[in-house]
Amino acid sequence: MKLAFAILLAILTFLAVSSGVMKVMLVQQDVEFFGRYGFSDAMLIAFGIVQLIGGVLLPLKKTRFVGAAIVAITFLISLAVLLMDGNISVSIVTAIATLLLFVIMKLSWRPRSKEPNGG
Repeated sequence: MKLAFAILLAILTFLAVSSGVMKVMLVQQDVEFFGRYGFSDAMLIAFGIVQLIGGVLLPLKKTRFVGAAIVAITFLISLAVLLMDGNISVSIVTAIATLLLFVIMKLSWRPRSKEPNGG
């Protein structure tokens, strides 16, 4: 189970980081695709930086929940754009990755422990 979780985490981290890098580097395919839906170069770079931050936080145990949440939000935005474009096959893969990020979030959730009041 731990190995499967580690592999899943590695795959999702790779997807988030590589996706973010492609946007920050303004790869022509991403520029054209997102540009059709109103993303300027600056917006695309900012979107990529957010994906990168989430991807960097994802493998670290203390920041995993926040990283997964950030990446899930960016993937949901990408999913909406993919669906508007009619790209069903990539939409399905993105939806599955997003669902897996929600699983990671659930498994990583650690509510704050309350300090005793001493009273």
